[in-house]
Amino acid sequence: MERQHRLIEELRLRSGPYVSAGELAETLGVTTRTVERDVAELQDAGVPVRARRGSGGGYGLDLRPALPPLTLTPGEAAVLVASLTAVGPRASATAQSVMGKLLDVMCDRRAAE
Repeated sequence: MERQHRLIEELRLRSGPYVSAGELAETLGVTTRTVERDVAELQDAGVPVRARRGSGGGYGLDLRPALPPLTLTPGEAAVLVASLTAVGPRASATAQSVMGKLLDVMCDRRAAE
C-alpha cells in the first residue's frame, strides 16, 4: 500500500502528462513489472491513472486541479485515518497534511484553540 501511495505521489508531482514505467521504477526502486502491476491495481480500485503506449507514453493521473468541498461522516473520516496510519502518516507531505486536517475536524482541535 505504501508503494502505491508513493506511485500516486510521483505521478501527481510530475510536470509532464506521462511518465514512463522505467522512470517510475527507477524512482521507486522497483521493477517496471511492479510498476505495471501497481498501476493495474490502482486502476481496478478506481484511481484515475491513464496509460499511453508507444513513444512519449507512460502513465499519468487524470485529476482535477482542485476538488470541491466534501462532507464525510465520522466513520468515513475514521476509515481514511486508519488507511493513512497503515501507509504511514508521514509517508509524504500530502499524507501528513491530510492526516492533520482529518484529526483537526474529528477531534474538534480548532475549536479548542
